[in-house]
Amino acid sequence: MGASEWNIGPVADAAELVAASGLFDNPVTGHGARAFLGMPGHHLLLARSGDGTAVGFVSGVVMRHPDKDAEMFVYELGVDGSFRQRGIATALLRALAALGLELGCTGMWTGTERANAAALATYRSLGAVVDAESVFIEWDSLGASFAPLQAPDLP
Repeated sequence: MGASEWNIGPVADAAELVAASGLFDNPVTGHGARAFLGMPGHHLLLARSGDGTAVGFVSGVVMRHPDKDAEMFVYELGVDGSFRQRGIATALLRALAALGLELGCTGMWTGTERANAAALATYRSLGAVVDAESVFIEWDSLGASFAPLQAPDLP
């Protein structure tokens, strides 16, 4: 399957994401798909085969800080195992970068595991600089990690 046999575009509706659940880390629910698609600045592009089957995706979030220009955060990138090594991941990232430029983003960034050679090679092939010094910090359960703290009262 070459590039002429697949295309990339935005998600039509939540049901399309639910149907593409096999591409994601966990099953996509209708509620989760609608919530993501309804959040301002959140974007998801699908790569579809000629018959319309989703074979890959990239999600991104436009991020802005008061002292910086807008940037596109590559939230997640995935391609069905049987469709890898065909340029789909590269095309998805190019499409997300083009969307980012349309939205005024001046940069794009993401994180991955040091051992993810395929992702690192793809990112480097598109001119990314891999910062081997950065460290990602995660809290998997805010409630457990910060208990018994409560969210502050906001005006």
